[in-house]
Amino acid sequence: MGFQITTREFDRIIVVDVMGRFTLSESRTRLRDLIHVFTGNGRNKFLINLAGVEFIDSDGLGELVRCYSVVRQTGGEMKLVHLNQKVQDLLQITRMNTLFEAYSEEKAALQAFRGHG
Repeated sequence: MGFQITTREFDRIIVVDVMGRFTLSESRTRLRDLIHVFTGNGRNKFLINLAGVEFIDSDGLGELVRCYSVVRQTGGEMKLVHLNQKVQDLLQITRMNTLFEAYSEEKAALQAFRGHG
């Protein structure tokens, strides 16, 4: 499978479902481009669902960090949900687990946004 992105919306929170191989060659800057479009339209709360990600490399991780930076520049929030063990390990090894709020359940992640006003 290549790289695919779909979006859903709950209570002004954009849920981005990412599927496939999250690498530079597969994803390029598609996720960041999507984030730019939404932030340009005044949306700044994003939940990135990684349940469908079968592989992520350092470029994919870097793209997540760049997306996070774009969202934070607009005063927004970005959280992660459904990280598989490989993604969790990569975040821990790179210490990116301290940057991202990660949740195992979508409902809990969506509720966490409400807690931040």
